[in-house]
Amino acid sequence: MNEIRRSKIILRVLNKIYPRTPIPLKHKNKFTLLISVLLSAQTTDINVNNVTKNIYPKYNKPEHFVKLGRKKIEKLIKSIGIFRVKAKSVYLLSKQLIEKYDGKVPKTFEELESLPGVGHKTASVIMSQGFGLPAFPVDTHIHRLAQRWGLTNGKNVVQTEKDLKRLFPKKRWNKLHLQIIYYGRKFCTAKSCYGLTCKICTTCYPGRKTPLKTKKA
Repeated sequence: MNEIRRSKIILRVLNKIYPRTPIPLKHKNKFTLLISVLLSAQTTDINVNNVTKNIYPKYNKPEHFVKLGRKKIEKLIKSIGIFRVKAKSVYLLSKQLIEKYDGKVPKTFEELESLPGVGHKTASVIMSQGFGLPAFPVDTHIHRLAQRWGLTNGKNVVQTEKDLKRLFPKKRWNKLHLQIIYYGRKFCTAKSCYGLTCKICTTCYPGRKTPLKTKKA
């Protein structure tokens, strides 16, 4: 079975299981979505949502976080991993948005990636989930699944993003990114499927007998 055939099977399975794909990070606007994505590094969306549910009703604009300052931001997000680094990025990012973009979240990859703490993956999420523009955010989880499903050679997340964009229609990217995340969390987890048990793995690779070792991003 070639990768084109596998990609069609994957689309069919994911569309059946996840016809709707709500954004997992709770937010009030594009700015708070950006903050939540930044905070989600090395932690779970659930942890981020648990923290931000007490923040966003009161603080949801760049001006709010600049006025708070780094130390107060640290206290607000202390239960999230590497909170000091993230608090610094949130503060500096908010300040830059005010100074350069009139407090608004910019709409291009180049501008987003120039913001403190914002890399390509975070920028891709904002383009996709914030602005509805075609993007395919690839994190370590999607990188792992793409390898298990035979969609990439697993060199790195940059190559994986290129391969996924090549294999799937652009109009599917935004929804597909979320479908893969949801499916991976429930059916093809890092420490349960190993490429052997979920529907996608067994359909794409019915003859696979030994656990697949994936390359880290």
